[in-house]
Amino acid sequence: MTATDEALETTREAARAASAKLAENVVAFDVSEQLNITDVFLVCSAGNERQVSAIVDAIEEQLLKIGRKPARREGDRENRWVLLDYIDVVVHVQHDEERVLYNLERLWKDCPEIDLELPEAS
Repeated sequence: MTATDEALETTREAARAASAKLAENVVAFDVSEQLNITDVFLVCSAGNERQVSAIVDAIEEQLLKIGRKPARREGDRENRWVLLDYIDVVVHVQHDEERVLYNLERLWKDCPEIDLELPEAS
């Protein structure tokens, strides 16, 4: 089983919103084969708590435009690691230090990476 088309569309919209707010290292993994609870993990990071918050807000605003509202939002008090749960897509916006410490890419390295279709940085 692979991620649904709706999950992929949601992931790419979220990635574009994060990228527009200068999120760093935006990556997504199709975790549908390993997990029954979601299809995709989207991970990105920022250098400070204010930027983490801005990225989270931008993702939520963009996904509301396509009719998606998170079922759950966690970690927004500290803005060190905010999780947005859209059921089929889970977005992790991390402070750079948490990104290095928890290294989610290492945990999900065996999962296929999703092409986010983001423009190349110039």
